[in-house]
Amino acid sequence: MKFLQNAILCLSLFAATASLSSCDKDDDESPALGQMNLEFENVVGTSPLQLSSATPYLTPAGDQFTVTTFRYYISNIKLKKADGTEFAQPESYYLIDEALPTSKTFSISNIPTGDYTGLTFTIGVDSARNVAGVQTGALAPGDMFWNWNSGYIYTKLEGRSPQTSNGAIVFHIGGFKSPNNTIRTVSPTLNGASIQIRDGRTPEVHFKANVLKMFSGPTTIRFATVSNTMGGPNSVLVANNQAAGMFTVDHIHGN
Repeated sequence: MKFLQNAILCLSLFAATASLSSCDKDDDESPALGQMNLEFENVVGTSPLQLSSATPYLTPAGDQFTVTTFRYYISNIKLKKADGTEFAQPESYYLIDEALPTSKTFSISNIPTGDYTGLTFTIGVDSARNVAGVQTGALAPGDMFWNWNSGYIYTKLEGRSPQTSNGAIVFHIGGFKSPNNTIRTVSPTLNGASIQIRDGRTPEVHFKANVLKMFSGPTTIRFATVSNTMGGPNSVLVANNQAAGMFTVDHIHGN
């Protein structure tokens, strides 16, 4: 009888220990994580952008232009599920440069797995980072930066046009202070699709950035009137145009 009681006691202790161990294991389990790639293709209407093209492009208003420089910041990338759950990438700052093909594709890791039905990002650099002192990486001071009072150039487009008085176009879109704040946050539609983040599978979201949308939208930009802007009211007009449709999701690979 005593042997049976001891056996029962041992079994009970073993079961309790196993149960606690199982609970600890469940508590320590981290959520599954995955990653995605983002690719940005710069276009002029339906044509790929070519720097210093021999044939000029036409704005919707009929102005001719070529492009020698095209760069812009993408930052503060967020993903949202249908239930409202959000993932915000930390330290989310990227400089896309048409002259550097490697800059136009990048990866975001450590995303909780699931189906994301929305994506949001900022065109430019948030106001806090504009005045946060010397930065590194994509935000290191360079020719996309004015000074600590004026901050970053969010989009830089330079080129040529016969419609201007001196033949040049210079669009440096930046500024974070009211009334000339040009920071814009956009949520391009996924066209009814979702971004399916899985462990071991990496979807790629392919964006198109249409240069023509800088010069059309809420405001039609004519180079005879606006051809050189470095912040200020005219840059606000261009930023509003950008926010109204410059970035679109063309397709999603690997879902």
